Amino acid sequence: MKIQELADKLGLSIHTIRFYEKEGLLDNRHVRRESNNYRNYSEEAVGRLKLIKKFQSIGCSLAELKEALQDHDTNGRTNLQIIDWIIGKKKEIELKKQEYDRMLDTLNWMQEYRTLLINDPQKAQEMLQTWHASSSD
Repeated sequence: MKIQELADKLGLSIHTIRFYEKEGLLDNRHVRRESNNYRNYSEEAVGRLKLIKKFQSIGCSLAELKEALQDHDTNGRTNLQIIDWIIGKKKEIELKKQEYDRMLDTLNWMQEYRTLLINDPQKAQEMLQTWHASSSD
């Protein structure tokens, strides 16, 4: 299939597919050049790109993605090694989640403070004083 058909099928841009090819994530099993130099993508490319999207959805970097695909292609890791990697990835995501939760707490505080400035400036001032007192600890 041509690149536009593949892009449409998977909801990716042509640029993204070419980038993956340039980075070596798609190889001659996935794409072939025709005599007119057009790319022709196999059905294996569809599965490969779905796998790439799955790894990206869990926050894999390009380097992690390359390593995971190489392991997938060569069965380079044992099941226990893959489980260890999954546990590590889960810990990484938990830390990011905690960071996002702190960000949301701060934004919620800011929103509440700004709303109080409009509706109850005295209460907003008290809220600000409480925050200053707690942040100096």
